[in-house]
Amino acid sequence: MASRCYTLLCSTSRLASARIALAPLASRSRWLATETVSSSAAAPPPPSDPTIGRIVDDISGLTLLQAADLVTLLKSRLNIQEIAMPAASAAAPAAAQVEEAAVEEKPKEKTIFNLKLQSFDAAAKPKIIREVKALIPNLTLIDAKKFVESVPQVLKENMPKEDADKLKEVLEKLGAVVVLE
Repeated sequence: MASRCYTLLCSTSRLASARIALAPLASRSRWLATETVSSSAAAPPPPSDPTIGRIVDDISGLTLLQAADLVTLLKSRLNIQEIAMPAASAAAPAAAQVEEAAVEEKPKEKTIFNLKLQSFDAAAKPKIIREVKALIPNLTLIDAKKFVESVPQVLKENMPKEDADKLKEVLEKLGAVVVLE
C-alpha cells in the first residue's frame, strides 16, 4: 500500500512539473476512477409531481425493517396477494416429469416390521409370558410378566417380514393379538 502511494505521489509530481493534465492518471488509479464515475453519474431527473418526490424521499429514509412493514401494510391495504413467481420456465416441465415418474412407481413394499403385542386372552397369560421371556433374552420372569401386563407393547423391532409372520403365528396360536407395524 505504501509503495502504491509513493508511486502515485511520484507520478503526480512528475505530471505536475511537466504541466500535463491529471486526466490520464485518474483513469489509471482505482480510487480516482471511482470518484470520477460517481461524480459523473447523472442525477435522476426530478419527478414532475412534487408529491411523488416527497414520497420517494420519505421511503428512501426508512430502515430495512420499516420498509418491510410498509410493504406488508401496502399489500394488505391494496389487497395484493402473494404470487409465487416461477424461477425459470424450463424448470416447470422438469418438475412435471418428476411428478409423473413418482406416480408411475409403485410404492415400495415394507420389508422391515415391528411386532407389537396388542392384547391377549386371560387364560393364555402364562404361556404368553413364557414366550415373551424366550423372545427377549434379557428379561427375567418378573420383567416378562410386567411387559405382558403393560400391553400394547412392541415385542421386536426391525424384523424381516418372514420372521415377523412366523412369530405372529406362534403368538396368535397361544391366544395373543399381534400387529405388524
